[in-house]
Amino acid sequence: MVYSKALESVLEMVENTKYMILQFADLLGGIKGRTIPASYIKSVFEKGSGFDGSSIPGFTKIENSDLLMKPDPATVNILPEYIYGRPVAMAFCNIYTPEDKPFESDPRYICKKTVEKLKAHGYKPYIAPEIEFYLVKNENGEIKPVEDHVVETHRYFDVMLGKDLTEMYRMDLCDALVDIGMTIERGGHELGPAQNEITFKYSTPVETADNVLRYKFVAKAIAQRKYGWTATFMPKPWTGLAGNGMHVHISLYTTNGETNLFYDENGYAGTSQLCRYFIGGLLYHSRALCALVAPTVNSYKRLVPGYEAPVYLAWSKRNRSALIRVPEYRIKDNGATRIEFRVPDPVCNPYLAFAAIFEAGLDGIKKKIEPGDPIERNIYRLSETERKRLGVGVLPGSLKEALEEWATDDICVKVLGKETAEKYVELKLKEWEEYRKNVHNPNGIEVSVWELKKYLHL
Repeated sequence: MVYSKALESVLEMVENTKYMILQFADLLGGIKGRTIPASYIKSVFEKGSGFDGSSIPGFTKIENSDLLMKPDPATVNILPEYIYGRPVAMAFCNIYTPEDKPFESDPRYICKKTVEKLKAHGYKPYIAPEIEFYLVKNENGEIKPVEDHVVETHRYFDVMLGKDLTEMYRMDLCDALVDIGMTIERGGHELGPAQNEITFKYSTPVETADNVLRYKFVAKAIAQRKYGWTATFMPKPWTGLAGNGMHVHISLYTTNGETNLFYDENGYAGTSQLCRYFIGGLLYHSRALCALVAPTVNSYKRLVPGYEAPVYLAWSKRNRSALIRVPEYRIKDNGATRIEFRVPDPVCNPYLAFAAIFEAGLDGIKKKIEPGDPIERNIYRLSETERKRLGVGVLPGSLKEALEEWATDDICVKVLGKETAEKYVELKLKEWEEYRKNVHNPNGIEVSVWELKKYLHL
């Protein structure tokens, strides 16, 4: 049989593997899939693999449950052998109906459609996330950071041997991510004890979302298999410690990828008017976007003043107290001009989050939404009166409040489509009700035991 060049390349790559793990994201961002033996790989690439879509959160109803998963050849990688004790490949799948049409609620397909929409407007989008996580252990039934030997809560950039117990882990994770084809830029100790971040190279939204899921999968696997730890991406595991964010760096280029459309050497912090309209769209839609980019009850325990978590609707250069920051490490550098959107956290569905972010920015460009004046002061220290005078709004204070924004702002519905959006809201309202029934003070800022059980392993 003659195979396409892409499939021939895959078959050569996986020749010595025993199994392949097929993966996709459900509507809430959970990694789903199945494992197939090497002897079945050819067949799956040619015909796909059927599964019950009604058992996947937010996919289909039981009376219309048959779906197909088809691996994307460009996403095939080989995992480090020590994870499963044998050679195992991994691939991300696109989801199709029995009629061989893309499944409309497939998050990867939704993100692809947004990229095509941007392309039709003459834009090539790039995005790069900064994903934070804690390394924790279960000690006599209590979840603790693996570095609970110190009392300091500010551990940013620790490198001392004996104090930073996670440096070797970060190196192992970097090695593994490079082995599966990712380009790693840097890694370091973050603010909290045993809190880490590995930064990888920017790419287009779909590829970057794939890499987010790869990153989380491998980070968890190495922590468990090699160290006996748990890597948690839970937004706020402990009330008094820094939360886990996923700040995203965003830019738009011409479709050939050669010209950064966010750059203007004469603009504020090197930003173009198009960039400022994009910021305007993000600020205008941020409250509604929260339901996708900060998608859990626990997300709003992170979004409180302090700990460098964003709360206030403002933008500025360099200023980490603003919701949107224009990084300015290298002034007047065309290629470096971008914006940083600081709301998202690592448990969001990256395909949906990235699609919604670019949709909001595109809306700002279309409608020429001005972002207002940048605020270069520490917004956390402004009084409520000063913030009102400056026109600084605030993010939702809870998941319920974020979901209520969908009734007044259709940006998320525009991205997901009406039916998928309704399924997403239904799942999230159910989550809110579950929380409300199981927690004594659902409006409090304390992280509950229920949240640890619910979100620790996301």
